[in-house]
Amino acid sequence: MMKSILLVSFAACLLSCGGSKEMKTEEKVFVVNIVPEEKKLQEYLHYHRQVWPEVEAGFRKAGYKKISLYRYQYLLVMKIEVPVGADLGQMGKTAEAYSPRCAEWNRLMAGYQVGVPGTAQGQTWVEAVPFYEFRKE
Repeated sequence: MMKSILLVSFAACLLSCGGSKEMKTEEKVFVVNIVPEEKKLQEYLHYHRQVWPEVEAGFRKAGYKKISLYRYQYLLVMKIEVPVGADLGQMGKTAEAYSPRCAEWNRLMAGYQVGVPGTAQGQTWVEAVPFYEFRKE
């Protein structure tokens, strides 16, 4: 009995004292188009040169590890790094709930986005499914 109490105490100390291993993460990739108007594209890019601090604080609060955006003309690619098995829907809600400015940002950005071919009416960001990877071992 004493051994099991000591083991539980040791494990709790490791977790609370920073002795645990770094959380495993995974990358996910999403795509969307910007409304095909040069003015809209330039506005969208301008916003992303000065992302509101509340939005990035919401990302941190929700547990996102990294978010990167890429573009080719009006096609946007977003790569996110999140904890393995993360509930992306819940993470999005947590980020948006952080501040009213986060929800405002999402509404504003949605006005610039349209789905890629094959998405349902009103659907914007969709996950791109990986199908090939090269890795030098």
